[in-house]
Amino acid sequence: MHRVIGERALDETPFSAETARDLLHEMVRARRFDERALALQRRGWMSGYPPFRGAEASQVGAARAMAEDDWLFPTYRSNAMQLARGVPMHDLLLFRRGFPEYTSGHDVPNFPQAVPIATQIPHAAGAGMAMNYRDDDHVAVAYFGDGATSEGDFHEGLNFAGVFDAPVVFLCENNGWAISMPRERQTRSDSIAVKAEAYGFAGEQVDGNDPLAVLERVGAAIESARAGSPVLVETLTYRQGPHTTSDDPSRYEDVADYPDWRTRDPLDRYEEYLLAQGVIDGATRSEFAAAADEELDEAVARAESEPEPGPDEVFDHAYASTSRRLEDQRAWLHDHVERHDVDGVER
Repeated sequence: MHRVIGERALDETPFSAETARDLLHEMVRARRFDERALALQRRGWMSGYPPFRGAEASQVGAARAMAEDDWLFPTYRSNAMQLARGVPMHDLLLFRRGFPEYTSGHDVPNFPQAVPIATQIPHAAGAGMAMNYRDDDHVAVAYFGDGATSEGDFHEGLNFAGVFDAPVVFLCENNGWAISMPRERQTRSDSIAVKAEAYGFAGEQVDGNDPLAVLERVGAAIESARAGSPVLVETLTYRQGPHTTSDDPSRYEDVADYPDWRTRDPLDRYEEYLLAQGVIDGATRSEFAAAADEELDEAVARAESEPEPGPDEVFDHAYASTSRRLEDQRAWLHDHVERHDVDGVER
């Protein structure tokens, strides 16, 4: 287990006070985004939303470890990571309203969010192999939850990466639950990290509620992958909310038998650490929250002003160039829309 908070003073770590403060800023920003998105969903502004409260340290620390031209292969609970990577807030909000994922056309090297469980893992392995073939000095980071490790795509992706020395970091955020399934019902392995041994490379755990520990451990994993040795990193955190807004965790979740360092709010814990280290003062978190709220107001307003996408959007972003079959499907859809009302009833 690789841990920092409470065990080392900041000046005993590789990080500056500025870096430590920036991590808190991004964590507060992510938390405010999550709270606003959840409130918007509850009033019908979007159809569904997967909260990530409790995972801010894990995601922000990992995002800050990546180089600007490294590629992220995210899943649906990756909003904190994407925000820290530079994806605009309004893009993430619009995606939840059914728009194309990156409406603003930003150039952050992120693949689309994978909603099917674990499908991004072999994509990342394949991209890593392509990076090798092209002699690119890049790394692919596949972000996924502990539930994804029960899917075949997880094992296939790790196997390919191990065989072909692909520059990939497999980042498993173990938040304790795969929807309603606890980890001990998924696997008899001592950890998720140990599964990497079957594929010939290293697997490590890190305190996922410690952004400095995550930054340090994922940074080292990225450098290992860049040198040709993939790594599986398991960040241990705890899901403080429901799986999605359609989930009711009170139906299955008892008080988890986890230590305090894993279940305690990572924002409170990190703020207390920085206060003790003299990096921030008592008003810092509130100042960061106010700035995030202003940014969110602008993002929501921009999202609400965006005209609704037409049916052609489904086809325009599927492939680099169109095909006869795709054009046939487009023609069918236009004909269907013309002949039916909004409820699908033929006119």
